[in-house]
Amino acid sequence: MSFSWPCYSAALLQNPATRLNNATHFVSKGKFRVKKRKQVYQECSSFPQQTVKVTRSSSNPNTVLRLFAFLKHTKHPLRSLFALSVVAYVVTVRIIPRFKDMFVKANLCGIDMSKSRKEKIPEALGVVTGCVFLITLFIFIPVPFSQSILKNADFPHDEFVELISALLSICCMLLLGFADDVLDLRWRHKLLLPTIASLPLLMVYYVNFNSTTIIVPKPLRPWFGLSISLGILYYVYMGMLAVFCTNAINILAGVNGLEVGQSVIIAASIILFNIIELGGDLWKAHQFSLYFMLPYLATSVALLQHNWYPSRVFVGDTFCYFSGMTFAVVGILGHFSKTMLLFFLPQVINFVYSVPQLFHLVPCPRHRLP
Repeated sequence: MSFSWPCYSAALLQNPATRLNNATHFVSKGKFRVKKRKQVYQECSSFPQQTVKVTRSSSNPNTVLRLFAFLKHTKHPLRSLFALSVVAYVVTVRIIPRFKDMFVKANLCGIDMSKSRKEKIPEALGVVTGCVFLITLFIFIPVPFSQSILKNADFPHDEFVELISALLSICCMLLLGFADDVLDLRWRHKLLLPTIASLPLLMVYYVNFNSTTIIVPKPLRPWFGLSISLGILYYVYMGMLAVFCTNAINILAGVNGLEVGQSVIIAASIILFNIIELGGDLWKAHQFSLYFMLPYLATSVALLQHNWYPSRVFVGDTFCYFSGMTFAVVGILGHFSKTMLLFFLPQVINFVYSVPQLFHLVPCPRHRLP
């Protein structure tokens, strides 16, 4: 594998004196930041137009070995997060039955239309799962930054802001989902609320990363080139991704355990993808994704035990909104928002199939049973 650097970088590489005296460069998120750009550019103009070819060395360690070396680090925050996730699973399994009567007394209950027995089943128990998830991550917040705090080193403010903004968006959708269970909001509100909740994510993405370039598939490259910069359209796509994720899980329902079951499968797939990519160059982005996916999977599996047939609790729109925004958060801030749609392929098919009902081209019942 090889790639070429333009004359601007060639000047920095070929003339060490110029590099040391006139420019301070370093790699940050794949970009060169250079001080005194005009002076370096003037010196660069004296060089002939040439490129420096850099070839990847075959002596790089194997990706699997790098992954094991990465996970073997004793102070790695994922070890602490795994322990917290196990605790979150145990807590969620135990406290859900204790809240059942409380939800029934508050009239937050429903009847399972797929069963002959018409007993009241507590609904919106997804709020319990979401609260345990948030508490787990609130406790975990200092762990990734412990080395910077204890050693009084440079604090990674950009990573801290990403984590806080992600929690803010998830917390907003948890609140709005519970409001939907209580107030039974209309569909137009369900489309608007995720858009508003995704604004903190998009602002942080713009400040910290702001990459709107996509790689064109090989069959289309003769017409569009290697890559295309979408500009503001990419932010529109990410905002629509948040809306789609929150509603896609909600409309694929009607069977005990279906909402939570599909979420568990998606979360497990994302975790596997993140673990594989931990040995790559973008390991920090995938580590960030694991910060959310591990406790999410633990709490969702606990909820699935109570929602599996015959269901003893219903998850409500609260869980669907909370789950969708969690997936959107890791997709956007983990920089694999396009790959995220591959994990949502069954939901995409269901959405296309449901378009006539969603846009009232054909009658849409209140409860769409399989």
